[in-house]
Amino acid sequence: MSKETVQIFDTTLRDGEQAAGTRLGAREKLEIARQLVRLNVDIIEAGFPASSPEDFEAVRLISEQIEGPVICGLTRARIEDIETARKALAKARRPRIHTGIGVSEIHIAGKFADDKYGKTIGEKQATILKMAVEAVRHTAQYIKDIEFYAEDSGRADRAFLYEILEAVVDAGATVLNIPDTTGYAMPEQYGALIADIRANVPNVKKAIISVHCHNDLGLAVANSLAGVSNGARQVEGTINGVGERAGNAAIEEVVMAMHTRRDFFEDVETNINTREFYRSSHMVADMLGMPVPANKAVVGHNAFAHSSGIHVDGFLKKRETYEIMRPEDIGLAESRVVLTARTGRHGLRHRLEEMGYTLSEQELEKTYERFLAVADKKHEMFDEDLAAIISDEIHAIEQVHILEYLHVACGTGTLPTASVKIKTKDEIKQAAACGDGPVDAAYEAIREATGLSPKLENYSIRAVTGGKEALGEATVRITEDGRTFTGRGISTDIIEASAKAYVDAINRMVAAQHVSSEAKG
Repeated sequence: MSKETVQIFDTTLRDGEQAAGTRLGAREKLEIARQLVRLNVDIIEAGFPASSPEDFEAVRLISEQIEGPVICGLTRARIEDIETARKALAKARRPRIHTGIGVSEIHIAGKFADDKYGKTIGEKQATILKMAVEAVRHTAQYIKDIEFYAEDSGRADRAFLYEILEAVVDAGATVLNIPDTTGYAMPEQYGALIADIRANVPNVKKAIISVHCHNDLGLAVANSLAGVSNGARQVEGTINGVGERAGNAAIEEVVMAMHTRRDFFEDVETNINTREFYRSSHMVADMLGMPVPANKAVVGHNAFAHSSGIHVDGFLKKRETYEIMRPEDIGLAESRVVLTARTGRHGLRHRLEEMGYTLSEQELEKTYERFLAVADKKHEMFDEDLAAIISDEIHAIEQVHILEYLHVACGTGTLPTASVKIKTKDEIKQAAACGDGPVDAAYEAIREATGLSPKLENYSIRAVTGGKEALGEATVRITEDGRTFTGRGISTDIIEASAKAYVDAINRMVAAQHVSSEAKG
């Protein structure tokens, strides 16, 4: 029996990056996009070009350098958004524009409250319908692959939803995205919604129905699968389920559910190379600074771990007793590669390529120098160490402020003090300060040396690897003028890692301010 393909639409680089406290640069997005090609996703939503110059550049870069998947750019139902996206996607081999508008009465009342859209809900709906059709028709002049999102479909008036979907298909839409924008739906309800759309939109067979579910009630994956069971043939989600609020549907969970339960999903299949899930998961976690929870389904550290005596006994006698998936199916090897300071450049490059990183000769040399410095301290290097070094050295933005020197003194009954040297262009500034602890003292000294005082919103430290020589990774989140910036730093010294993370966040803030001033100019 022939099977239908469920296309996988990855929005890690767009919706996933909207997770609070995260931010990806164009280079980092390109690296993840390369890994998504290895994963063999069908569509990569590269970003929202009209939202910022950085997002425009990321979509442009991915369109230019990535082959294979469809490259998609998000827009609102506005002509100026569509024109910006069209320019960003100009060099894409297979471009798609994803445009749409809010359709529920809650969204209409909130977003279109101005009387210029109409005074009654009915009048506003008529305006929204017109805006949606005009957006799709305008896009259709240039690009034939057009996806339309009817935002908050789950809470929309059904008659209006059917009407707007029919109208945009007539205007040229080839994919209909039915988002559960707030994660409000139950699987039975959401599945029925997809079935009802198929039954009540006369021209629906001219388009693919796509499901886009959020995880506010922990049901994003369940709702996505319910949509597939009722005829949806595109699933939208993110690696690790990252995204706004509680996140999106986790692609690895959706795909492995269909892969593992072929008896239930007997009519459908995906094109995904599931052996790339583990690598994809950890690359995204590293670049976003959002560690994968140990108990995360499919890719968590404990997903294939057994400790209970009964479980271990059963597993050793017959693997299938307590495992419904094989770790090899997601790319989780039984053994781990350990590198040392004696590993040459060739060995290092080979392992980095296996991990999904493509480096130029200059970047490899920079990474190798840092690798040797850390390996001398740690003796053994693991994949997590390499990922941390790549994040710290290669994906760093321009270092306007460089931490040249750090000294911290603290102890029982002693006021913690810190002194720093910060290099700014050709000038070196020194400062010393006291604080509530060694990290606070270091941050106060950095603020004094840089002359910048962003608000510290969040600080965390974790061990990247095990052992007494483990690398520590610090992550900080700062805010300035309503914008949030995340910095990361690694070192075998957690105070140094903390200081580097704070300086990194400040550099990202300065870089963003520079980009904004250039855009205004």
